[in-house]
Amino acid sequence: MRQEYLESPSDRRRPARPRRIEKHEDARRRLFAAAIKIVGKYGYAEASVARITTEAEVAQGTFYLHFETRQALLDQLLPAVANEIAAAVRVRDISGLSEEDLEIERCGAFFDVLAEAPEFFRVVNEAEMFAPEGYRRHIGAIVDGYVQILKRGFDPGDPDGYSDQELEAIVHILLGARAYLAREYARASNSGVPNYVMSAYAKLIRRGLFPKTAASGGNKNGVLR
Repeated sequence: MRQEYLESPSDRRRPARPRRIEKHEDARRRLFAAAIKIVGKYGYAEASVARITTEAEVAQGTFYLHFETRQALLDQLLPAVANEIAAAVRVRDISGLSEEDLEIERCGAFFDVLAEAPEFFRVVNEAEMFAPEGYRRHIGAIVDGYVQILKRGFDPGDPDGYSDQELEAIVHILLGARAYLAREYARASNSGVPNYVMSAYAKLIRRGLFPKTAASGGNKNGVLR
């Protein structure tokens, strides 16, 4: 069957996307994926342009069409991994969950992503030293957004509630907990993080960070646990 019979009139009027743009975007995606694999295998220090382009199956000249320097790419890896983790949270059924249960889901999604792509662990773990610019941007965005998320789980009129500065400190505590739990359990196990690790994290969040809702047996949306 001829192609024109497979297209609607609106399809025929729409200009075809230039092939070179598609190739450009495909090469960029391949470079990102290759860089994550190479960093995961060798670390940031040994992630050379030659290794990255060989893994991506593109010429070194192509690399510099997308990134001015090797460091420019490395600084973007951590935010890219963070987007993958955020996407893992979005695909979960989180409708009707309280803020404390959402926090538990976020931690679980972090571990799930590491189980599926263990190379992410090294990207996250070494970023502060080898990709400081990307690390600072990533942490700044995470902390700012995270504080606002946690604030939704508390009564703003509670005299014993948390200040924004205290919530910022708590966010760093939670991020540190995930990093150390991942180092201790996720990286060493092919079967994922043990159930008791997640149950311990859940109890800590419900009884420590959100003790009032835990004591009531439900969450602020009335969902029983």
